Amino acid sequence: MVNPSHLSGPVLVLGSGLLGASIGLGLRHNGVDVVVSDPSPSAQAVAVDIGAGRPLDPAEALEPELVVVAAPPDVSARVVADALRTYPAAVVVDIASVKLAVLTELQQLVGEDSPLLERYVGTHPMAGREKSGPVAARGELFMSMPWVVCPGEASRPHAVKVAHSLAIDLGAVIFRMSPDEHDAAVALVSHLPQVMSSLVASRLQDTPAGALSLAGNGLRDVTRIAASDPTLWVQILGANADKLLGIVEGVRADLDRLIATLSAPTAPGARLDLAQLMAEGNAGVSRIPGKHGGPAQQYAWLTVLVDDRPGQIAKLLTEIGQIGVNVEDLRLDHSAGRQVGMVELSVLPTRRVALVEELTDRGWKVIL
Repeated sequence: MVNPSHLSGPVLVLGSGLLGASIGLGLRHNGVDVVVSDPSPSAQAVAVDIGAGRPLDPAEALEPELVVVAAPPDVSARVVADALRTYPAAVVVDIASVKLAVLTELQQLVGEDSPLLERYVGTHPMAGREKSGPVAARGELFMSMPWVVCPGEASRPHAVKVAHSLAIDLGAVIFRMSPDEHDAAVALVSHLPQVMSSLVASRLQDTPAGALSLAGNGLRDVTRIAASDPTLWVQILGANADKLLGIVEGVRADLDRLIATLSAPTAPGARLDLAQLMAEGNAGVSRIPGKHGGPAQQYAWLTVLVDDRPGQIAKLLTEIGQIGVNVEDLRLDHSAGRQVGMVELSVLPTRRVALVEELTDRGWKVIL
């Protein structure tokens, strides 16, 4: 069923990578006329082939309602400035993952007092995948994900409303921040995790294969985003270096503290300091919003062994549904050297004992 769109269109998407193509797919699902353009003819052709929009025709007198600049951060301001000049009736938004640097460069390009800035709104959809390019695009990529709208001082209310409509049409959850507030926030919740993941993963380069065969979900969880595109992250980290630097310096202080403690692990107070470091991590994790963005809640975990063959996980989840227990989270792992999968499930603590008993009675092997 097609949902009614808040945008009337047409919408011009400049850039047909993962995010640009996903925006096109999502808007077209709602019946919006989407036009895509990309400096790479092959990327544009793929986006058109997957249904993200129709190609931009230079001969067409296009009058878009909205232009979405889905370009890399280091060229976003220039593409925005060109779009503002080329389409004088259109609202122009960018989706770069840094906002203050783009706005500052745009002001330099068009002038701080330019009326062009009235039609520009910086935005940032907090969604993505490790895969890149239009072939990885998904129309539902932004569903229930944060979409930060960062109006400049010159942004007109109409432009902000159109930016909101884009996020709403794609099923995202809107957050309003200033460009500076946004950059400070993502430095901590997005850019720091990327850096730390990459640093941990870099330690694995010369690790013997035998040691890596012992890796479990802990290592996979920590290093998952280390597979991200280095070229893109060079731009992001460079553009937000001032906000990230202070946070990284705080991590360095914690590492120096840990190194000093590990250098004398039996010294008086050493064990207490290690415990405090771990407890500080516990306190930080407890502040991360929980399910549906509500207060963080501690769930109970259990692990169920399943045969590594088609249909077993579906069967397990079906039976859990029959028992009447809601699965709050789920992780998958495999037992080294065995054709057995391990399904880690989190449930409300009050339902854990009953679920273990029911699954055991049904023949499942539950690890407590």
